[in-house]
Amino acid sequence: MAQTENDIDDSAAPLIEHLAELRTRLIRSVIALLVGIVLAFTVAEPILQFLVGPIEETLRALGDPSPTLQYTSPQEYLFTLFRISMVFGFALSFPVIGFQLWRFVAPGLYRKEKNAFLPFLIASPVMFLLGASFAHLVVTPLAMQFFLGFADVSSIFANLLSSVVSGDVAATGAAAVVPETQEGVRITFFGKVNESLDITLKFIMAFGLCFQLPVLLTLMGKAGLVSSEGLGNVRKYAIVGILVLAALVTPPDVITQGILFVVVYGLYEISIWLVRSVESKREAQLREDGFYDDEDEADEELK
Repeated sequence: MAQTENDIDDSAAPLIEHLAELRTRLIRSVIALLVGIVLAFTVAEPILQFLVGPIEETLRALGDPSPTLQYTSPQEYLFTLFRISMVFGFALSFPVIGFQLWRFVAPGLYRKEKNAFLPFLIASPVMFLLGASFAHLVVTPLAMQFFLGFADVSSIFANLLSSVVSGDVAATGAAAVVPETQEGVRITFFGKVNESLDITLKFIMAFGLCFQLPVLLTLMGKAGLVSSEGLGNVRKYAIVGILVLAALVTPPDVITQGILFVVVYGLYEISIWLVRSVESKREAQLREDGFYDDEDEADEELK
């Protein structure tokens, strides 16, 4: 039966209403993002000092009484503050953006779907914040100690070798006295603001995303895309993948790589437990609704 012109107009009306609502939600999200960026820019300098804190502490521990970071172009420092404002502005505006997304999607969901989706919308930023905090408080200091301490250790060995060659070290094995002056070029760290910030933000983003693993796998488990048994069967491949990830996103430091491996693998095991819990609840609901037959399950196990 062919649609009349009135039927076509009626079917087009809901689409236009959805597009209008989407436009409203996007405008509100953009306004929230701009407000967040402006607010973050007003405190961008303290945020920068907080982010480069691990570098400062490492340099002081290595004997530098006044750690300094430099910029080599007139616009570099301003653009660094803009970059911080963009990242933290989005973080500040995410509750509003997430709420707008929820308000747009929620009317098309059933009550059970709303109850299933809303916890993940809340858990995702919480887990990202935990991962970012772990990266800044644990991983970044270890990385800075490795990178900056490596040059310091190399300098000590060079001075010891120079002392041995010049005869300053006693043959009895007494401690070497590092000479006050030495030949050659002095290697000193003059860190750039944008490069130092780049390392810190990479760690924060990498660990923040890694901490999304339980949220992602549990959501996929609710959708029936993965199962606890399947995740357990590919555990050995997951271990290899986590080891590769640890080697890529951390410095060549066994301690840091070990920490990342333990954390991410622990999150993987937690994900398996969460997916198993989801499956148990789904099975209990199916039993309650009468769609699950114990006799069929027993026959499948015998096969």
